[in-house]
Amino acid sequence: MDLAIVITVVVVALAFDYTNGFHDAANAIATSVSTRALTPRVALTLAAVMNFVGAFLGQKVAHTVSDVIVPPDGREGLIVVLASLCGAIIWNLITWYFGLPSSSSHALIGALVGAAIAAGTSVHWHTIVDKVVVPMVVSPLVGFALAFLVMLVILWLFRNRNAGRVTRGFRLAQTVSASAMALGHGLQDAQKTMGVIFLALITGGYVDPGTTDLPIWVIAAAAGAISLGTYSGGWRIMRTLGRKIIHLDPPHAFAAESVGASVLYATAFLWEAPVSTTHIITSAIMGSGATRRASAVRWGMARSIVTAWVLTFPAAGLAAAACFGILNPLLG
Repeated sequence: MDLAIVITVVVVALAFDYTNGFHDAANAIATSVSTRALTPRVALTLAAVMNFVGAFLGQKVAHTVSDVIVPPDGREGLIVVLASLCGAIIWNLITWYFGLPSSSSHALIGALVGAAIAAGTSVHWHTIVDKVVVPMVVSPLVGFALAFLVMLVILWLFRNRNAGRVTRGFRLAQTVSASAMALGHGLQDAQKTMGVIFLALITGGYVDPGTTDLPIWVIAAAAGAISLGTYSGGWRIMRTLGRKIIHLDPPHAFAAESVGASVLYATAFLWEAPVSTTHIITSAIMGSGATRRASAVRWGMARSIVTAWVLTFPAAGLAAAACFGILNPLLG
């Protein structure tokens, strides 16, 4: 029975990874598609490949995710992890349906905490504060400010150049910036699923708790699932990011993507924090667009997105707690 639950957890984790891929596909490519730098299918293919590669570039974020809670050993602990995944998937699907670019990362973390509280098990609150809450607040602010500054520099450097030639040049450059963004998404988001699978394997007694290196099959499976999800696309959220926040041209889109990718790399390698790619790219888009004028950004849509950000952590936690209440009597 325990082995069956472990297998179920792995399958559901990969299903979450798949939903993460199509939910967050827009993060990497919406700006490139909206500026016609890339066609939708080419952009999705590029994003899928770079997501797969990015998943193999590190494990620090995965270990941070696996350290968020301390589930009890054995079956109850596995049910906690399974309920967490179910809660995160439920919230991902709800926000996908309404086209809101919420955070899959914070949905997963919130679901882990919600299921752990429902089970009465330990939560590492210092990890939540240092690696989740602080980056959740800081990274969007940094993304907005840096994108604003980078766009000002671009406007100053190219102020006397031919506008058509500059636009064509940045449209080509977006292939690089979109690839960098997709690589950062794989680096960040695929690792979160790896961390949950790793946590389940430790809880089930299939991996030594002292092990630091993730099994290669866990990395490959997570990389493949998020790549397939990315390739399947997330058109509802792509429309929100690409058109409803602000109409972007290639220079503004390049600035947003470049800054977003840089923040993802810094938080993964230096801070080891599971930050939200959605938060970062959305903030960078608004920061880049604000260089035109404040009214150029559709702040009403921005408020809706911020509302989804605020609701994600508690809503996913409540969904996971409800899932634990259903699954524990059935499987425990």
